[in-house]
Amino acid sequence: MNRRIIEGWNIRWDEARAAAAYAEGWWTRATILDALAAADPARVLIIDGDISLTAGALQAQASRLAARLSAVAKPGEVISFMLPNWHEAAVIYLAATMAGLVVNPLLPSFRERDLAFILADCASKVIFVPAEFRGYDYASLAERVASTLEHPPQIVVVRGEDDWLTAPSPASFTPPAIDPDAVRMVMYTSGTTGSPKGVLHTHNSLHALIRQLGQHWRIEPGNSFLVPSPISHIGGSIYAFEMPLLLGTTAVLMESWDASRAVNLMQERRITHMAGATPFLEHLLAAARAADTRLPDLKVFICGGASVPPALVRDAASWFENARVTRVYGSTEVPVTTVGALAQKGMAEAAETDGAPGAAEVILSEDGEIRARGPQMFCGYLRLADEAAAFDAEGFYRSGDQGRRDGEYLVVTGRIKDLIIRNGENIAPKEIEDLLLSHPAIADIAIIGLPDAKTGERACAVIVPAPGAAPTVADLAAYLAGHGVAKFKFPEAVELRDVLPRNPAGKVLKHVLRAQLAG
Repeated sequence: MNRRIIEGWNIRWDEARAAAAYAEGWWTRATILDALAAADPARVLIIDGDISLTAGALQAQASRLAARLSAVAKPGEVISFMLPNWHEAAVIYLAATMAGLVVNPLLPSFRERDLAFILADCASKVIFVPAEFRGYDYASLAERVASTLEHPPQIVVVRGEDDWLTAPSPASFTPPAIDPDAVRMVMYTSGTTGSPKGVLHTHNSLHALIRQLGQHWRIEPGNSFLVPSPISHIGGSIYAFEMPLLLGTTAVLMESWDASRAVNLMQERRITHMAGATPFLEHLLAAARAADTRLPDLKVFICGGASVPPALVRDAASWFENARVTRVYGSTEVPVTTVGALAQKGMAEAAETDGAPGAAEVILSEDGEIRARGPQMFCGYLRLADEAAAFDAEGFYRSGDQGRRDGEYLVVTGRIKDLIIRNGENIAPKEIEDLLLSHPAIADIAIIGLPDAKTGERACAVIVPAPGAAPTVADLAAYLAGHGVAKFKFPEAVELRDVLPRNPAGKVLKHVLRAQLAG
């Protein structure tokens, strides 16, 4: 595998595969900016509550912000945003692209620990945050973190007093030439080693992803996506930022998930598509039944990001009379590795498997590990050290997940990697274990994922307590909060043990603990 350096980014590069991606149309010399320039200025791209953002308005607002960003950051540098599902995020996303910058979406659930690491790791020049969201003071969070960094980013408070999105442009600027093979986004994902890893996507890897979805997900110009999934996840970002321009859809944003409100929005806006982790489908189905509506405009529901019970897919497909409901599989590294099973309504494979591969080439190793590569695959991690075990000799991404074949379809059977996926969020147990080992009430600890019907998995801390101690869930939460850990990473249950089972090499046998506690 060779490498290229574009705008200062050292990326993985395979000349033969790149040529094939261009020849097959997965990659293109055009960018999303060309699509924005060609769009009908009056067409509504994004709906955020009472605000409807047209292509013309997006072009004007993004151009003003791009001029502001170009005054503080050079092409190839990073700007971050830590926002709910607000329309301003789309303006920031497009403005960064216009200025040749790399955008870094951040989960609003991050706190001091993750935020400080990521901002320093990617050398972010600017961070956009809300003044307040869900009762939390994000401006103060950003200031606290910035004060600890050697090279802190500028802080912009969206919907605040000095909001760059509403301020006049400081000056006109000439947009730089955009290389479609350049890095466009760095999105962080939890890894089994603890520290988040910066996943690099180019203009072309995202273009290939969107083109794939256009081929397989029954998407037509004029369709609409409900987007409650975080825009700082790969899924939410593509539905909100990419599809409206590249596929002619409209994104209807929800800043907070409320299933009853979602049902009302889907009826009012005639929503045709939705994608989300298991809890979204479960809650939506219950709310639709309670409202006695089968959401006749819904064409497709894509479910992934966590364990998806087959019965849930069958129930949803039966209730939503015109919709095709399917499981899919993917990761931030190789988004939408499988595209589901949507050829006909009610396909058994939609519920019983994780779907067929789309643009990705998928193989299984001797031990059943799922490995994938394709035009939508990321171009590497920000830190080269993170790539050491991430790829095999043929350039396939090693997912760490195990699977089996069911004809042309893939079934994910488990994970090799020690990772918990709860509500679609990745939790690296090692990171939390390392922190909690310094808790005075804890002598030894292992955090495991246990099946949960609502969230896919729940995090359980199996603890050998210090003499005389009996730490509780609340104790762990308070300790982790004091270390700036995001709440979604907190263990939900505690089990006390005299000793943890280990193999002769000293490794904790987590599969033994799972077997003991899953019953």
